[in-house]
Amino acid sequence: MSDRTTLEIIAPTVEEALSQGLMQLGLTADAVSVEVLDSGSKGLFGLGGRQVRVRLTVNPLPGEEIPVSKPVVQTPTRPAPAKRVESAPKAKEKEREAKPRSEKKPVQETPVVEKKNNNNDHDPILDTAEAVVSKLIDHLGMKAQVSAHFDDSAADDRRTILVDVRGDNLSALIGRQAETLTAFQYVASLIVGKETQQWVQLTVDVEGYRSRREKQVRQIALKMVEQVIKTGRKATLEPMTASERRIIHIELRGHPAVTTESTGEEPHRKVVILPKE
Repeated sequence: MSDRTTLEIIAPTVEEALSQGLMQLGLTADAVSVEVLDSGSKGLFGLGGRQVRVRLTVNPLPGEEIPVSKPVVQTPTRPAPAKRVESAPKAKEKEREAKPRSEKKPVQETPVVEKKNNNNDHDPILDTAEAVVSKLIDHLGMKAQVSAHFDDSAADDRRTILVDVRGDNLSALIGRQAETLTAFQYVASLIVGKETQQWVQLTVDVEGYRSRREKQVRQIALKMVEQVIKTGRKATLEPMTASERRIIHIELRGHPAVTTESTGEEPHRKVVILPKE
């Protein structure tokens, strides 16, 4: 592990430091581990005062031993179901109660199985994510309700944790083009990863902002596609974050009439939609 490539970046914000580091390494965000060495003199996200210092470490290749295997450490936290089995008197009581209503037994068993499957909502890593995000929000002088759950739609073994933040007057946590929210998300994921001793992919959303923005970005892209097809000329979209540009690239990558590419430098990098020849 000590032979892995590392790079330290100093920038006004964690997001800028990460962007610069990834550009120098020529890698994507999921190919590195990020550690905030200095969060600056004011705030947690480099908003003024001393600049932040971030270390990027290149993750092992697929053939190597990946630290993600550490989730095995979570195994000791799952004996909870065993404690339930130990309560033999309660089990006997349930058997006695089940006899008079044996006809309804199959109907009741299905919800029980579903609740067990949903028990991952009480996973220690989810509790840690909720606690960390809540504490950071409290340090910012804000009040909000925080809930975390796994993104079951993730295709890889590294499940994403979705953290939903709800409350009043949280626009400052989002910031312009979600810059503050993105920085907040990076810092929260680093703290959760450090406390759980494993790599964590965290996505923080405030009042459904990300889902609304994703729909908006898709609508913009489709509208510009119509213009490109009609005029036969390329169209350049407004500057967007890396995640928003990725949404457009994925949305249009199989389109029969147009193709996409990114141009410019951060934070003014844009998506260009071009007609296929």
